[in-house]
Amino acid sequence: MVRDRPNIVIFNPDQFRSDALAHLGNPASSTPNLDRIAREDGVSFDNAFCQNPVCTPSRCSFMSGWYPHVRGHRTMHHMMHREKGEPVLLEDLKESGYFVWWGGKNDLVPGQSSPDPYCDVYYEPPEEIQEKMKPGLHSDQSWRGESGGENYYSFYAGRLDKGDEEVYFDGDWANVEGAIDLIENYSEDKPFCIYLPLTYPHPPYGVEDPWYSLIDRSSLPDRIPVPEGWVGKPSLLEGIYERQGLEDWSEERWTELRATYLGMCARIDYQFGALMEALEENGFYDETAVFFFSDHGDFTGDYGLVEKTQNTFEDTLTNVPLVFKPPRNYELEPGVREELVELIDFTATAQEIAGLEPDYTHFGRSLLPLVEGSVTEGEHRDAVFCEGGRLHGERHCMELESESQQDPEGLYWPRVGLQSSEGPEHTKAVMCRTERYKYVRRLYEEDELYDLEADPRELNNLIEEAEMEEVLTELRDRLLTFYLETGDVVPHRTDERSFG
Repeated sequence: MVRDRPNIVIFNPDQFRSDALAHLGNPASSTPNLDRIAREDGVSFDNAFCQNPVCTPSRCSFMSGWYPHVRGHRTMHHMMHREKGEPVLLEDLKESGYFVWWGGKNDLVPGQSSPDPYCDVYYEPPEEIQEKMKPGLHSDQSWRGESGGENYYSFYAGRLDKGDEEVYFDGDWANVEGAIDLIENYSEDKPFCIYLPLTYPHPPYGVEDPWYSLIDRSSLPDRIPVPEGWVGKPSLLEGIYERQGLEDWSEERWTELRATYLGMCARIDYQFGALMEALEENGFYDETAVFFFSDHGDFTGDYGLVEKTQNTFEDTLTNVPLVFKPPRNYELEPGVREELVELIDFTATAQEIAGLEPDYTHFGRSLLPLVEGSVTEGEHRDAVFCEGGRLHGERHCMELESESQQDPEGLYWPRVGLQSSEGPEHTKAVMCRTERYKYVRRLYEEDELYDLEADPRELNNLIEEAEMEEVLTELRDRLLTFYLETGDVVPHRTDERSFG
C-alpha cells in the first residue's frame, strides 16, 4: 500500500561507537547489513556527533533539535515535559497522522507520566514472550566476581550461555520481534513510525555465540593508551581509572572485552538486517526512511577505561554512527560522507521527510542535501558541539536518585560517585570540534585543545602552547557565536499585551 508520506524507522542502539562499523574501516568489525545500506541504498556519516555523551540528555536533544543548554537537559533524571512546551518528535509525528510504535527503553520522557501522548503503542512483550526472556546483565551481576576483584567494575561478562536456544533471548530480541510482527501484520491507512531504542551494545559487555566468536581478535586496532600521568586531561578520567581498578589487566584481557563489544555490535547489525528483510518482504522497504544511529559511544578499553562519562568529549564517546536510507523517491548518491553533522540533524531530516512544519525553533539541519550530493564541503556545518557536567551547588544534577550507585558496591560507583562530589570532576564543560581541532571549555579545570590531524587520539593537550594562540582565539570566538545563536528559543505563539 502506497501512502502519501513515507514510513519511518528509527533504529537506535545504545552506546555504539562509530568506529565499530566495518565500512568505516575497522577490520575486526562485522556489520554486513549496515555496510550494504551504506554501499547501495543510503549514506553513512563518518563524522556524526552526539550533543551529550550519556543517554537521557542525548535523547532529549535528538528528539527535539535542541542542544542540552537550551532547557537544561544534561542529567539522567531530567527528561522532556510536554506540559512545559518541550517538543518531542514522536509526539509531533503521532499528532500529524503517523501510527507510532515504540519498543525499547525510555530515557526520554518522565517515567511518572504515560507514554500515550508520544505513541499509539508502547510495546510490552506478551506474557508468553516474557516468560522465555533471559535476565538482563544488570539484574544478574554474577559475572562481576568478588568485591574488590579485578573484574568488579570492568563491565565484562563475556560469552553468554544461551543453553539450547538459538539466541540469548533478552529484551532487545523481544522488541525486534515485536517490530517485525507489526510490519508483517500492518494494514493501517496511515504511515507508521517504528522507534526501536535498544539496549545493546551498552555494557555490561556480554554476547552469545555466534556473535561472541565471530570477531577476529587478531584484527583489532590498537587501543588508545593510558595518558602519561593524565597530564592535561580532566580529573574525572583519572578518578574513574583509579576506581575501576583495571590498570593490571593484560592486553589479552582487553582484547576479549573489546571483541565482546564488537560482537554485541554485530548482533545489533543482525537484528537490523532482520528488520530490513521484513520491510522488503512485506513491500515497505522502498517507501520507508530508515535512520540508524546511537545516542553516544563507549570507552571500551581506550585510555584504560570502560563505560562513559558525562562531561568528557573524546571521539570514542561523541563520534557516533549515523546511517540513513531515504525513501526510494529521493535522489541519492550512496556511500560515506565526511561532512560534520550532529544528531540534532536527524530531527530536521525526519521532519522534512514527514512533511512537518515545526511550530518551535530548533537547530537541526536537514541531511537531505548531503544525501543528494548537492552540498559543497564545509557548507553543512563548520563545527559540532557537545556539552555536559554541572555547576557547583547543583545538587539536583548529582544523580543522587541512583542511591545504589553511591554505594562503592554499585556497578557505576567509579563514575557516579565522583559526579556526586563538589570537587572539579563533574565540572560543566562544552566541546567545539571542527574538522581539525577540538576545543573543550571547562569550569573549575584546565581547558583542552587538540590538533586532531597530528593527534587523533587526543593525548596531547595544547592549551598552553603559545603557537596555538590564534587557533584558540578562533575556537573561543566560534563557541561564543554558538551560544549566541542557540542560547534561547522564543515561543512561536505570541501573547496579547493588554488584558481582554
